[in-house]
Amino acid sequence: MACSSSTCNSSGCYKGYNEEERKPTTRAAVNGRNSHQNLCVKCKSNEPICCGIDRDDAKFCRDCFKTNIYGKFKQAVTYNAMITPSDKVLVAFSGGPSSRVVLQFVHEMQYRAQRNYDASKDKSLPVFGVGVAFVDESSIHSFSSQEIEKAIEDIRSIVSNLAPPSKELYVVPIENIFSSDGFDGKERLKKLLDAVSDDTGKEDLLIHLQLLLLQKVASENGYTRVVLGSCTSRIACHVISATVKGQGYSLSADIQYVDSRWEIPVVLPLRDCSAQELNTLCGLDGLKILELLNGPRSGINGLVSSFVKVLQEENPSRECTIVRTAGKLTPFHFNRIPEIHDSNVPLATRRRQKRHSLKPNGSLSSESFCPICNSPLDKSNLSSSLSSLGSHQNSDILAAACCSSCQFQILPKEPSLLEQFVSLLPQPLITKANHGDQGDFSLLREQIQDFLLSDGEDEN
Repeated sequence: MACSSSTCNSSGCYKGYNEEERKPTTRAAVNGRNSHQNLCVKCKSNEPICCGIDRDDAKFCRDCFKTNIYGKFKQAVTYNAMITPSDKVLVAFSGGPSSRVVLQFVHEMQYRAQRNYDASKDKSLPVFGVGVAFVDESSIHSFSSQEIEKAIEDIRSIVSNLAPPSKELYVVPIENIFSSDGFDGKERLKKLLDAVSDDTGKEDLLIHLQLLLLQKVASENGYTRVVLGSCTSRIACHVISATVKGQGYSLSADIQYVDSRWEIPVVLPLRDCSAQELNTLCGLDGLKILELLNGPRSGINGLVSSFVKVLQEENPSRECTIVRTAGKLTPFHFNRIPEIHDSNVPLATRRRQKRHSLKPNGSLSSESFCPICNSPLDKSNLSSSLSSLGSHQNSDILAAACCSSCQFQILPKEPSLLEQFVSLLPQPLITKANHGDQGDFSLLREQIQDFLLSDGEDEN
């Protein structure tokens, strides 16, 4: 409104201007604000890029986008003490966008640590070591030998082209999980998978064997962490599929940043990054990915993956919402790295770990784990399963000690087939069942003796 006072000397006074004369100035201000909204929200100087999710949701320019994704990774690593200077980490590499990005980020973190080490005078902090493991599944898939050889050569090229420090590459056939048994690994693996009639169970068993093999490689070569490239999209699919499979009790164990129930802790530094973001980053940085090695998922896993993909197309925030909702579940005591007492680890890192460490509910501590998938077990359900035993067979005891999901989708129902299935399991699974936290078969047998029938007794 124009000032009505004849003595007003304000520099911002609209006296003498009518409404039409002020409109161009107002429109210019609006245009200025619109142009400002079309700039990167961080640097305010470059035009934002489209991340492939929603063209109207572009926020960051190329450089700020890359910095933002790396920032999510670095924050997850730092707050959860995933990698310390004295560690030796093994990166699981499958050839897909997620594993390619996590390898690149771990490399960049190691490269910066090496530069800081070289620039320091006292050389007090060592540089953590990095290895890369690729699980070759050609023995169970229909890939030609030429395709696999080409893929492995590409992987060797990717790893060798990373700047120093150098990284050891392990190309491990999936059948090597049987290497210590003295049997033909390929044939035994085929028989084991053929014994599982359910497509979902077969795929889940293979995933369990992959993780078990990564643990074996890490343990044999002195690694202290196994790094997986599981991202928000993959975890969102797991949340729904685990719910469908009846794995609600153990769900919170699989979706945290850290999983220390294994001999070598497993960490998920890309938990807060979506698959679309990682795909975009690979395109921007020219990071080569191997589509050949990422086959379609089947059964429940395939259906859930397609379902989540549709949800994400309708609303780009759906995956994050699923993961955030599941993240409200109470974690287990093993969902954190044990407190660091290494003198090589900076005091600030130890304080940060203590400050951001999860506060799990003590009532959710699990002393029993599924012999097949290593899921934590509800003790009440375990006791109920053991009480239903009707024989002294080791296969029956192992089956009763499994989670309900493995019992339903992986283990054969016919007693003779179950006995054969158990005999085909790799030795690490049998060893884990015999010497795990639950104790060996003899101790377990003593605990459930009252529920067992002798060979000469008939079941009422």
